[in-house]
Amino acid sequence: MSITRAAWPALAVAALLSLPLTASPAAAQGAVVATYGDWEMRCDTPPGAQFEQCSLFQWVQAENRDNIGLVTLVVKTADQAAQLMRVVAPLGILLPAGMGLTIDGEQVGRAEFIRCQVEGCYVEILLEEELLEQLEGGETAEFTIFAVPEEGIVVPISLAGFSEGFAALP
Repeated sequence: MSITRAAWPALAVAALLSLPLTASPAAAQGAVVATYGDWEMRCDTPPGAQFEQCSLFQWVQAENRDNIGLVTLVVKTADQAAQLMRVVAPLGILLPAGMGLTIDGEQVGRAEFIRCQVEGCYVEILLEEELLEQLEGGETAEFTIFAVPEEGIVVPISLAGFSEGFAALP
């Protein structure tokens, strides 16, 4: 299975290696309203929205690189037609390499970065049924990003509580 890629082309390489390679937990908005295992549910009413929106949130650091962290958000679209996983990686990473995803040791696929903002660079993954089942039944997901072409940096993320948290998302 491959991860559904966004329609936008990958952005040009942003070689901002002088900046710390940590996506800020501030990339997640809203107050924590519940905790499910290693996941938090955060809710907020974005500017211009008519109702509160919630997401599952987890921030993790690479095990061997304490200056590299990822923010992971899982949301249901406002029209409830789709579910997305948004991963915010730090500035200064190699964008054309994309981000790899492995669940419990099984290579799932690769997704392209769609944009970079002050808080980091974004990947959006459409959570189709098969991928959602893998996440709900898994123990650990691993995201792989690259600071240089020769070095993949693996950032593990716990899936403990993911299934319960996802089921509780409004």
